Amino acid sequence: MDNNLFTHCSAGDLVMSAIERGGDRIAFIQDDRQITYREFGKQLSCFIQALDARGVRKGDIIATLSPNRTEVFIVTAAAYMMGLCVVAINPTSSEDDHVYMMADSGATTLFVDPDMFAARAKAMRQRVPTIRQVMSFGPNDFGEDILEVAAQFSPRALVPQAQQNTLSMMFYTGGTTGKSKGVVHTHRVTVASVLLEMADWDWPGETRFLAMTPISHASGSIILPVLLRSGTFVMNKGFSPEKFFQIVAIHRITATFLVPTMLYVLLDHPELRHAKIDSLELIVYGAAPMNPTRLTEGIRVFGPVFMQLYGQTEVPMAITVLRKKDHDPDRYPHRLMSCGVPVAGNMIRLLDSNDNPVADGDVGEICVRSPLVMARYWNKPEETDQVFRNGWMHTGDLARRDADGFLYIVDRSKDMVITGGFNVYPREVEDVISGHPAVASNAVIGIPDPKWGESVHALVVLRAGQQTTAEEIIEMVKNRKGSVYAPKAVEFVDALPMTGLGKLDKKAMRDRIACQRVQISGKPIDVKA
Repeated sequence: MDNNLFTHCSAGDLVMSAIERGGDRIAFIQDDRQITYREFGKQLSCFIQALDARGVRKGDIIATLSPNRTEVFIVTAAAYMMGLCVVAINPTSSEDDHVYMMADSGATTLFVDPDMFAARAKAMRQRVPTIRQVMSFGPNDFGEDILEVAAQFSPRALVPQAQQNTLSMMFYTGGTTGKSKGVVHTHRVTVASVLLEMADWDWPGETRFLAMTPISHASGSIILPVLLRSGTFVMNKGFSPEKFFQIVAIHRITATFLVPTMLYVLLDHPELRHAKIDSLELIVYGAAPMNPTRLTEGIRVFGPVFMQLYGQTEVPMAITVLRKKDHDPDRYPHRLMSCGVPVAGNMIRLLDSNDNPVADGDVGEICVRSPLVMARYWNKPEETDQVFRNGWMHTGDLARRDADGFLYIVDRSKDMVITGGFNVYPREVEDVISGHPAVASNAVIGIPDPKWGESVHALVVLRAGQQTTAEEIIEMVKNRKGSVYAPKAVEFVDALPMTGLGKLDKKAMRDRIACQRVQISGKPIDVKA
């Protein structure tokens, strides 16, 4: 029997299916521009021909650096069709981080937004010798305009070239030690992610989805499921509560993705009481812990529309889900602190340090077997072997499971800070601060924050006879790493607490700060990490 009968479809096949299903329905809306599925298919064909004419071939690695815009997904869809691997660069990262991602991945073609990243494109072209060409979404003075090149071609039939093991996406994630790692996904993961989202989410009957978070992150993974439902994907460059209320009202948005900080801003905004938000049937949230008190407030205001996702770059969209029916502050108030139950198709075990299962109620590391698990870390075989040890993908996150199968994350073993939905790795901030001539030593931790989920907090020991200010250190980190990494507070201390093994005791730091808050507020709270 022909083995090709059992070959899985590619992400390109899913794109073609979405175009055929959608027809003359509206696929994308951005500002005043609307694109039908039929027009999307035509533009996609022209983009593919333009890339082919510029020497881009199956197996090549390309990169995108842009705020939300339809053309970014058209390039991504072209990559799905052609068998290219896309490096989705976080637009909020610093120039040094962008340069590292391009150089480490070996991406040869870079696509940028000319309005926001013209200067960055010029700098990266000078600093990364492997870049063969830079193309932009519009006129520019540093490379070709992909829109102009694509306009020279006429639409042709779409022919997918990728297979299930062809590389599709590469996302960079940081670590508490060393450089960021490129997480490699194949079409197997991309297709599985789309199908599981379609099967296991609380989708509204008519899908009009609003993306105000970067599509280089979680929102981008939601585009294909929306299109396969013949829905409309509405995107905006950045977030503001006024714009959110406006777009929801005008386009009668039925679904969206928010990080907790965005929900808090919406709840505190004076326009909320007058906003026309009754069309919303699904608010997906994730990327950071949600304050249960604010979540309860959100349920009272928006209704029973919330669904939580827990995942990570290595196992995207997602490991667990807390569905709308489980967001019941009256019947199940404790579940508002849970990250939910495994997504259909995922096998999850909580394992101890010897990779043995722990009993319900005990803490163990979340370990996964799933069609969503990454292929590998890019050019890091030792790190890949470590995270895949003993037949499980080790997340580094610690959790308890209750008798009903719901998971409750208690800590992140890598000390990662999640602030405003973005991951901040303390070591990277510490490395910047340690470069200040007045700093003897420092440590960076995350502390609970009612707005950001967590805030970056730096403890600094100065050299004898030296002085600096908190503002100077914050500005230095902001310039080197970007505003997301900049500490919200800098605390000058005489010494940093150490463990008996001579390591920084960050648990003690967090406990001390929590105790200080108790003394100031006079309110009893649990200060345990």
